Amino acid sequence: MKTHISRIVILTLWGLAALGDVTPPTEESVLDTLERSHPRLMLSNEDLGKLKSRYESDVALQRYASQVKDDADRALTKPALAHKLIGPRLLSVSRECLDRVYVLALAFRWTQDERYAKAAESNLLAVSAFPDWNPSHFLDTAEMSHAVGVGYDWLYDWLSDESKKVIRAALIEKGMKPGIEVYKKGGWWTISEFNWNQVCNAGMIVGALAIADTDPEFAQFIVPRAVRSMPRALRAYDPDGAWTEGPSYWHYATRYTAYGLCALQTALGTDFGLSDMPGLRATGHFPWYTTGPAGLFLNYADSGERATHKPMPCMFWLARHFRDAAIADAEHALLADSRASAEHIVWYVPTSGQASTPRDLDRWFKSTVDIIVMRSAWDDPDALFVGVKGGYNQVNHGHLDLGNFELDALGERWARDLGSDDYNLPGYFDKKKGGKRWLYYRNISESHSVPLVGGKGQDEAAKVSVIDFQSSPDGARVSLDLTDAYKDRVESVKREIALTDQRRAVVVRDRFDLAAPAELVWAMTTDAAIEVGQDGIAVLTLRDKKLRARILEPTGASFSTEPCTQDPPQKQNKGVQRLLVRVEGKPGPAEICVQLVPAWPD
Repeated sequence: MKTHISRIVILTLWGLAALGDVTPPTEESVLDTLERSHPRLMLSNEDLGKLKSRYESDVALQRYASQVKDDADRALTKPALAHKLIGPRLLSVSRECLDRVYVLALAFRWTQDERYAKAAESNLLAVSAFPDWNPSHFLDTAEMSHAVGVGYDWLYDWLSDESKKVIRAALIEKGMKPGIEVYKKGGWWTISEFNWNQVCNAGMIVGALAIADTDPEFAQFIVPRAVRSMPRALRAYDPDGAWTEGPSYWHYATRYTAYGLCALQTALGTDFGLSDMPGLRATGHFPWYTTGPAGLFLNYADSGERATHKPMPCMFWLARHFRDAAIADAEHALLADSRASAEHIVWYVPTSGQASTPRDLDRWFKSTVDIIVMRSAWDDPDALFVGVKGGYNQVNHGHLDLGNFELDALGERWARDLGSDDYNLPGYFDKKKGGKRWLYYRNISESHSVPLVGGKGQDEAAKVSVIDFQSSPDGARVSLDLTDAYKDRVESVKREIALTDQRRAVVVRDRFDLAAPAELVWAMTTDAAIEVGQDGIAVLTLRDKKLRARILEPTGASFSTEPCTQDPPQKQNKGVQRLLVRVEGKPGPAEICVQLVPAWPD
């Protein structure tokens, strides 16, 4: 009994600490400030009117609105949505419904062309007729609740009473009630610290507030609990906006943070302090720092294959809410060669017309997963860039990749992270020690640019820390203590990665202290062709561009290569190989140091 009570006390104190300055509402008071009329979610009619007035003279807004209207036109002829699962997920259907509803309902509100309203209604009725929204994989339910909630709210004055009745009933039975059951049972995503928290809570918030005038009991139950739950994930942005699950999942988590907080603000006039959580104000700069000059994200965790930095409408919400013009201006720059989404209109922020504020060349993002980025320039697509990952191997979507580095130069990515494999592989998310997740090549150390010791990779539960970070006009360096990742085989392992030679070269230095003999491997994963010359220098080639690798330590060591090819059902990684340095380590200190120098034009 005492143990049980102690556990309750600890969990309660932990929950209070996670809340910080957030003040959750009570069930009795949460709807006191409810905006009674529709639409009340994301974009009021008043704000829509302001956008349409600005449209007359804002060239960027004109282009974005035209692109969204084109998307709405294409959505008019798309086939009906069907209840079709991929593996255990209905998620692709929920997301397709969300995309259709946003573009169609916004196009109707903008033009009053009823073709768009009818098409949106058809999609809403189709998913309302589904047997369920797949609550066993609750992301699907949350995103569908979001889609149906926004569609119901935005089309409220146009929909017939019968359609409203059908859609509202589906939202209650297939979205709100399953969500309430999760909250009652303390379901795992309500206490999680990653993207599921934001997505599921925000989806429930949007759905509940959409029907809060006719069915207030759902918002009264859900909103206070969602506001109490979300800080557990939002505190992951502390202190400077980094995200443990990688830049791709940063977008998913932050987009839903924006949906949830914006819905609270527009429907209730407050987000109860959620947007004041430390780090959220700064997080809009994280994707830019973690994008290399080649346009690719620093691809740690379960990021997609060669994931690129694409437009993200939550940037406009962040820019508007925190009055940070630099975030909006950067998004506009990205949209110059890309297409806008409906949410870019909803959260639209005009360009500031001001000169951009210079960014730091080097940045250490401090988090459960430390991220260090260093570069030679911001305005040069051929610039030298290296990103380094520290942290904890057990984070959600994590790989065994502590100390991994990715390198850009000459407009190419030379050292790369392969990214995720198929989520439907058996046991893909079984991340415990000895779990099936660690059977898949892309998830383990052997596919990453990290040391191997004694023929093995890193401990599944390892944590590593940054022990030094230095930045100067001439260069930058970071040092990490990797000992915990290899603690059963070494006395210590430390990795130092530096930009040297006036930021024109990279040096990767691994220092070991061995208790027993062990093979040591330095590795770099690359798409490049590799040719090792008689002088011992490895020449890497990508599209007629070259990078030279030279072993600085130990004397007499040589390069070798190995393919990254795997058999189905894993991704096969064709054309990817690893540049290796193998050394037979003896008890005591050992070192492997490699210099990487792009073949800069004269």
